Amino acid sequence: MKIITLHIPEAYLQGLDELIDQSSYPNRAEAIRLAVRDIGERTLG
Repeated sequence: MKIITLHIPEAYLQGLDELIDQSSYPNRAEAIRLAVRDIGERTLG
């Protein structure tokens, strides 16, 4: 895997942390990986 730097607004980060607390995502990186994968599947087929 490659490492990337991501700049996001604080409000998005707070929302991401809430999502992690309320779901089965183990951490921020995994939640972001799955979100990017899902976007790719929807848009690229």
